[in-house]
Amino acid sequence: MARSINQNAYSSALPNFRNLGILFRILVAVNVFAAAAALVKAGDARMLWEELLEISAVVQPLLIASLLALVVLNDILRRLPYAFGLAAVFALEMTLTAVLYGAGKSFHAAEFAALPRYWVLVALATAVLLFYFHLRGRALSPALSEARLQALQARIRPHFLFNSINAVLSLIRQDPRRAEAALEDMADLFRVFMADNRELAPLAREVELCRQYLELEQLRLGERLKVEWHVEKMPSDALIPPLVLQPLLENAVYHGIEPRVEPGVVSINIYRARDQVHAVLRNPYQQQGGHHAGNKMALANIRERLQLHFDAEASLTAKVGAQEYQVHIVIPYVKEARA
Repeated sequence: MARSINQNAYSSALPNFRNLGILFRILVAVNVFAAAAALVKAGDARMLWEELLEISAVVQPLLIASLLALVVLNDILRRLPYAFGLAAVFALEMTLTAVLYGAGKSFHAAEFAALPRYWVLVALATAVLLFYFHLRGRALSPALSEARLQALQARIRPHFLFNSINAVLSLIRQDPRRAEAALEDMADLFRVFMADNRELAPLAREVELCRQYLELEQLRLGERLKVEWHVEKMPSDALIPPLVLQPLLENAVYHGIEPRVEPGVVSINIYRARDQVHAVLRNPYQQQGGHHAGNKMALANIRERLQLHFDAEASLTAKVGAQEYQVHIVIPYVKEARA
């Protein structure tokens, strides 16, 4: 199975410096530090803008150089043991500070403070940011285990298990081969449900799991459940968190097909657009009562897992139409070699 690129799953791991959410947090935090320093140094509102410009002239070049260096060296840093990775980040920041300090004194006539003072400030800002990401990792890491337990509770619904068994029993005499295939599909499904699904898995495997699930549901729903697959443009080698699409299809059947008497269509459209993978799922919709709470819990669960793996680079949106419910997932296109 592919190695996870989850930057938040482990408390002792450097963040993924190529993730847009991580870079955005660093950018915002450093500029907040700079604004706070300018406010303290200015003393009054009239001098604030001048102090902010003066501090930005020093901070912004170092910030840009640091982000570029962290992006380039991300794979090397994340392969190091955590303590060595921290030391490498500090060494990188100290080196960049010294280089830019020397360049600044050569090209600018303005007076600069002593280099050790800049080292102390940069080390302090670096320590605060790394400590923040460490705490964030510790805070979010248990959420993967919790999300897995929630997924198991949502996935192994008694009605799905018993209905599937009854559907298989009805086939044993009429069509033994189909009943055997259905039992194999059930075994595959529950094997995945019970596995430790913390790591990313190929999209093709998730689609195969979804096909097995829908085939089991069609045993009992018959012509009431119609499925449309649009996967001609699907990147099969893309990596996604396991059990992301299947729970959405389970919701589509549970909320969109089961309450209906007439046939309904569940549509799955998966395609790649530039460096993103899109999955659009549609099912019939009608106003109901108690089903919606479970639907929202499942969506919140999947959003959390997407955030844990991809941070701000992934999204999940749900849209309710007059007679249709649509879920649209967007994740970055990541292959095994890149992960």
